[in-house]
Amino acid sequence: MDFKAYLKDKQQSIDQALKDFFPQPQGPAGTVIRAMQYSLFAGGKRLRPILCLAGAEAVGGQSRALLPVACSLELIHTYSLIHDDLPAMDNDDLRRGQPTNHKVFGEAMALLAGDGLLTEAFRLMTEMKLADPLPAQALLRTIGLIATAAGYQGMVGGQTIDIEYTGKKVDPSLLQFLHTRKTGALITAAVAAGAILGGGSEAEIQALTDYGESIGLAFQIADDILDVEGDSKLMGKGTGGDARKQKITYPAVVGLEQSKKLKKELIEQAITALGPFGAGAEPLRHLANYIIERKK
Repeated sequence: MDFKAYLKDKQQSIDQALKDFFPQPQGPAGTVIRAMQYSLFAGGKRLRPILCLAGAEAVGGQSRALLPVACSLELIHTYSLIHDDLPAMDNDDLRRGQPTNHKVFGEAMALLAGDGLLTEAFRLMTEMKLADPLPAQALLRTIGLIATAAGYQGMVGGQTIDIEYTGKKVDPSLLQFLHTRKTGALITAAVAAGAILGGGSEAEIQALTDYGESIGLAFQIADDILDVEGDSKLMGKGTGGDARKQKITYPAVVGLEQSKKLKKELIEQAITALGPFGAGAEPLRHLANYIIERKK
């Protein structure tokens, strides 16, 4: 398959859907909507919504009906980036080559923009005129899955560990716990959501969950490595920040070469998990390799 064309087509579909679904910055709440838009439309790979759509395609489902859920995943991801960049968290100045949200709108508005994106994500998933084509039980299961991935059992819990253990010595098991929640949980939920809403069997949903867990951890390890040896111009943000802030990362805990080895092993595990699937899972196979080969 022409993976570049597939990726471009899906990114364009998601960007257009986000524009269609997202409110205009009008009325008394106009400022916070502008702040939400600023980060949402600042670029990005749209990886999580693409994984959701690809997960549905792998089980033979129609991906277009899933666009509201796919877009919701991007809203949740963007909220997490806004909050992650705040002075109380990582205190970053750049994101995707642009000033971070709080640098443009102030800390209070950035907090509200993140809150607004998170809650808008769940409103979007439950908007009946958009959700009508999706089976109610499958949608309910998916919303619960995504809520778990976004909450204290997922992203919030991972961020808590990140804050509490910065500058401390940790073992690899705690580092894996951190990464599988802070980054991996929403990636896993994205693929599994596609499988559920696409009508996959329980065996198919489990196989794609296994795939998601492997690429989710590999994705964060790749991020850790890029912070050490990536090109800051390509990445749109500075490098070396993890070491300066004494963050717990794979290169810091197990070394750079071992990190690269683990990343490769995880991608191999992800490809193996796709064994039961045919050509419909080809985009997911390419996405796994894209994660390990990306430069930003």
